[in-house]
Amino acid sequence: MKDITIHPTTSVKEAMEAMGKTAEKLLLVVDENQRLIGCLTDGDIRRYILKSYDLTGTIEKAYNANPVFVFQKDFDTEKIKTVFLKNKLDVIPILDQNRKVVDFITWGKAFGNNRRSGDQKLNVPVVIMAGGRGTRLEPFTKVLPKPLIPVRDKPVIDHIIDRFRDYGVSEFYLTIHHMSKILRAYFEEKKPDYSIEFAEEDEPRGTAGSLKLLADKLDMPFFVSNCDIIVETNYADIYRFHTKNSYDITLVASAKQFNIPYGI
Repeated sequence: MKDITIHPTTSVKEAMEAMGKTAEKLLLVVDENQRLIGCLTDGDIRRYILKSYDLTGTIEKAYNANPVFVFQKDFDTEKIKTVFLKNKLDVIPILDQNRKVVDFITWGKAFGNNRRSGDQKLNVPVVIMAGGRGTRLEPFTKVLPKPLIPVRDKPVIDHIIDRFRDYGVSEFYLTIHHMSKILRAYFEEKKPDYSIEFAEEDEPRGTAGSLKLLADKLDMPFFVSNCDIIVETNYADIYRFHTKNSYDITLVASAKQFNIPYGI
């Protein structure tokens, strides 16, 4: 079993790093005997940061002390699916009779490749900014536009789109400029089962400047993504968080630490 456990005295910053390494959206908070005492999601961390910007503080005030779990002796695949759907979870811990974590199950393992359902579906547009030259990826981007650079078995832009498709998103806009004809040709040949429109810049407008081209098409909250960032998170949770709080903009970011070898 991959270790996704963490102790309550762990700092928020360390928890964020651990979550990034495990590639799961949840950490299981355990005591010294590996007994489950809570869970910490990426949403819990976001809420904590909004209230307190101290990343050196412990997770004790951030994690959920009433996690959903199942006992190993009661494990049943169909019941697990019901628990996932009812509670809108990504991971469910499995405990022995002493509440010790013995395993966990993810949404993907329970449902396979089935897409989200119910209130996990999103009926919102997604804008992918795909017009940059990708100079940091040269010489590859001298041959292909950055969105079509392959990651494992498919272009990076397909990874991005597929993650939104898992939530039922079917309306996509691509802002393009560099090697725009190649991008158009790729999607024309692909004939996707979702709607995709192009907004082409006649000249580079800087980061997010191309959104101006879509001003008359977007009249509701929408997602904006770069074409080279793969995000593992719950998009439905982010959308609810954004709309519930009536924010003008919600940013999804990761914290990085840089050690400067100067000074005291």
